[in-house]
Amino acid sequence: MHIGVVDRAPLQKPNELVPSRYAVRIGELEVLVISDGVLPLPTKMLGHNAELADRTAWLDEMFLPREAFDWSLNVALVRSGAQTILIDAGLGFDPDLNLPRAGQLIMRLEAAGVDLASVTDIVLTHMHMDHVGGLIVAGVKERLRPDLRIHVATAEVEFWKSPDFSHTAMPQGFPDALKSAATRFAEEYAGQIQTFEDEYEVAPGVTVQRTGGHTPGHSVVRLASGGDRLTFAGDAVFTVGFDHPDWHNGFEHDPEEAARVRVRLLRELAANGEQLVATHLPFPSVGRVAVEGETFRWVPAFWDY
Repeated sequence: MHIGVVDRAPLQKPNELVPSRYAVRIGELEVLVISDGVLPLPTKMLGHNAELADRTAWLDEMFLPREAFDWSLNVALVRSGAQTILIDAGLGFDPDLNLPRAGQLIMRLEAAGVDLASVTDIVLTHMHMDHVGGLIVAGVKERLRPDLRIHVATAEVEFWKSPDFSHTAMPQGFPDALKSAATRFAEEYAGQIQTFEDEYEVAPGVTVQRTGGHTPGHSVVRLASGGDRLTFAGDAVFTVGFDHPDWHNGFEHDPEEAARVRVRLLRELAANGEQLVATHLPFPSVGRVAVEGETFRWVPAFWDY
């Protein structure tokens, strides 16, 4: 897969013993899922409305630690004709949060031979720090093309002018960091942000749709070409959401609406059989959804070498 190849791409860091990119073809669309690293968070964030015993039982069944574990951070790069579209931009770097294993996107794009100047469009599922932070890392904006288009829902931009965290359950420091990152992003890229209301075709076969829930302007990106389909679901779906779609994630600004969005999306994906990628599913997070009684089942794709 060749997307804006640079003359000499650096290798991945020698201590990286796992792959950090995975290519998928959706009809004529080239898709590269890229890991931005991992984000260690308390397990309570998976379902702060659930009983401790229920959360513990689920974690034990999944062979996950009970106190905290690493959330994957996935980003996607899509080539549609002459356009190269980056879906979300990773965490970037916040010195106050001490997250050294996240914010790897720029280095890993370089390792994949992707020149930042080749990116024509960026689609943001929402403006949380782990989705816009990569754009406010020192030196990144100067490497992006001046006619870059950044697509984000109008409701999302408006929300971050005066965000409401009253229904979230985040670790200390995160609300301030989220607000700071969103504000800085909106200021630095004001001239390149292109807003949409509910749905917008970014490129042939690439459509962004607002869902709301997780944040007021949270959106998913639908890819369709040659009968193949894939949805990049952003933060609409978390790993626990298949077994417990009614559990509230700590970052959700409207948890009840987020649960409704999650169930609608999972039902749709189960019915049409299209592939799913989401920000916080285990890398590379490519798979499908099956109905399992009143809940759902995640069916990871077999890796295609």
